[in-house]
Amino acid sequence: MQPQRKSPARAADKERDRLPFASLLALAAAGFLTILTETLPAGLLPQISDGLHISHGLAGQLVTIYAIGSLVAAIPLTSATQAMRRRPLLLAAITGFALANVITALSSSYAVVMVARLLAGISAGLLWALLAGYASRMVAPHLEGRAIAVAMVGTPLALSIGVPAGTFLGTLVGWRISFGIMSALTLVLIGWTCWKVPDFPGAKRGKKTSLATVWRTPGVRPILMVTFTFVLAHNILYTYIAPFLAQSGMVAQTDRVLLAFGAAALLGIWVIGALIDHRLRLLTLGSIILFAVAVLILGLGRSEPMAVYAGVTIWGGAFGGVATLFQTASAKAAREGADVAQSMIVTVWNLAIAGGGIAGGLILGGLGPASLVWSLLPLLVAAFFIVHLTDAFDGRN
Repeated sequence: MQPQRKSPARAADKERDRLPFASLLALAAAGFLTILTETLPAGLLPQISDGLHISHGLAGQLVTIYAIGSLVAAIPLTSATQAMRRRPLLLAAITGFALANVITALSSSYAVVMVARLLAGISAGLLWALLAGYASRMVAPHLEGRAIAVAMVGTPLALSIGVPAGTFLGTLVGWRISFGIMSALTLVLIGWTCWKVPDFPGAKRGKKTSLATVWRTPGVRPILMVTFTFVLAHNILYTYIAPFLAQSGMVAQTDRVLLAFGAAALLGIWVIGALIDHRLRLLTLGSIILFAVAVLILGLGRSEPMAVYAGVTIWGGAFGGVATLFQTASAKAAREGADVAQSMIVTVWNLAIAGGGIAGGLILGGLGPASLVWSLLPLLVAAFFIVHLTDAFDGRN
């Protein structure tokens, strides 16, 4: 009797039944470099200002133009590229970062650097729209949440380790060398992606998912609403954390406070990654409740350093995995339209970042830093009830 050979289809199914860590970590590295490229100018503002002979305010617009690029490009670019094969598209987005960072490192013209930052933002809008759908296609449906969690781990790593390390390095050897190092790391990532990340076909002709179709898909709009309210609440406080800390005389400890936030965020994403495939709604509600508890601690104990550290740590744990929660929920709800749904998440996320800066500034100027934290509660209550009263976070395939 001849031994039965495994068919290619069965072998592929078995391969999808485990997490391909080398491939998923390449996606995580892409997210890491995306966040690092976005936020590093904020940590090196004085050096960039001196190097380009501009004011701190103009140097700060390097972050703003990046966010605008992501906001404007995510939906149209994702819709227009649905038919393209996935790996070439991913490589194009990563290459955009390499070019943008090389130009930033070498140019002495503020206008040219701004154009480079816009290119980086556009690349980020496309890349963030791809990551969750890409990760979910590598594995069987029951592993999708964990795969997305691994692919998203680059975000808290960048915030907790990458940005402080990049800022320290930029202060030590110069901001241009920091951007040059990021360019070199991006080239390594391109090679890693070609080697380990599988390719997938794009949507077939006539089977592209329209923006309107995804918008009407049950569950998508509630997920977008929860994303907006939660991220808006986060950014109202995160953007103005320094003036908030000034109330307790902790401005000099801002870096340590943010390090505590980042370390807790890493723990949060680990917990969510372990449980997300079976507890999507519960984890989402838990993250909102934890954030609300952190708000109460920060509001009531804002003059006590220990209370501030406790509140910030709980807040970091609550925030660490929410990108994974929202992207997993939208991928499961939209299915074939997952990439388009992710582009909506990217757009709403960036709107919330911009909205947090504007709303937080108005609250800070009109009511003072103590009011920042209390303004978050109505947003978190709204997010809680949307999750509780809809089926959007059931996580059904």
